[in-house]
Amino acid sequence: MKVNIFDVAKKSGLSVVTVSRVLNQSTTVRAKNRDKVLQAMKDLNYQPNAAARSLALGRTGIIGLTVTTLDDTFLDLVVKEINDRLTEQGYFLAISVYSPEEEATHNPLFQEDRVDGLLLLSPIHEEVYVRELELKNIPYIMLDNQLVNPSVPSVTVNNRKGGYDATRHLIDLGHRQIAHISGPDLFLSSRERELGYRMALEEFGLEPFCVEQGDFTVASGYAIASEWLRSGHLPTAVFAADDHIALGVINALHYGGVRVPQDISVIGFDDQLIASQLHPRLTTIRQPAEKIGRLGVELLLNWILESTRPETAPPHQFDPELIIRESTARLNGQDQLLGAE
Repeated sequence: MKVNIFDVAKKSGLSVVTVSRVLNQSTTVRAKNRDKVLQAMKDLNYQPNAAARSLALGRTGIIGLTVTTLDDTFLDLVVKEINDRLTEQGYFLAISVYSPEEEATHNPLFQEDRVDGLLLLSPIHEEVYVRELELKNIPYIMLDNQLVNPSVPSVTVNNRKGGYDATRHLIDLGHRQIAHISGPDLFLSSRERELGYRMALEEFGLEPFCVEQGDFTVASGYAIASEWLRSGHLPTAVFAADDHIALGVINALHYGGVRVPQDISVIGFDDQLIASQLHPRLTTIRQPAEKIGRLGVELLLNWILESTRPETAPPHQFDPELIIRESTARLNGQDQLLGAE
């Protein structure tokens, strides 16, 4: 016989009203009671009718996610966390991979009644999307956004601190001639990481060895480091704005007969999967992908279910983490940290 909501209520020892609230993702249910209902549903193999529930709520049960690429293990981890958390809450995830030139009005997810809300991961030209979403009254959360807009609900990483920590790590190893390869200027993360780099150097009275612009690819890191080799003008350490650039730098130095980290130290950013598989394994700045995805889902569902637009002050921001591996080393075997007492 088919299991129904009354069976779940009886099994859990709670009222039908409480079971209904759990099914509708209401945040008014105590965690202990929610767990009882979910366990009863699991024990009885109860599958609520998603279509009927969505119709009753006036919702689609679908959350949209826009990304510019999936060729990035950091973004992959964010997407996986988003999907896992939405699945737990009975939602389906619809992903749209779009080009930076695409108009928001042409994206099928930016239409009323298509999705209950949207998550925008590393959006480009986000002011266009914000205007469109606000006009159509679609709940949304920006993840790793590119504009500093205190009125827009977003979840970001403190990229400036990450740039500072990466550079400070190299300074503490005794390096003074530290180069930086940035990402494209249109990304706020690129600009913030460079600012952190400059802040750390200024704190210790150092000047940038040089700042070159890459594009978050292995090829750009390889090309820039190859030019350094041709000129014979080399830094003792490199802070690359992401791990792909760092990989390109290491490859170029290897083919040029320059050892990492014995001759030049290299540090990246993101902690991509490949960072722990390189030789030498890459020192990098890790972004908390799971925390970003989890909080993004939490804020969006709260907006949808409780009609509560997320607070934007203070901003939702996580600190990155320095991961020390094998691609950085003390300059010329120095035993003391620069600036140590």
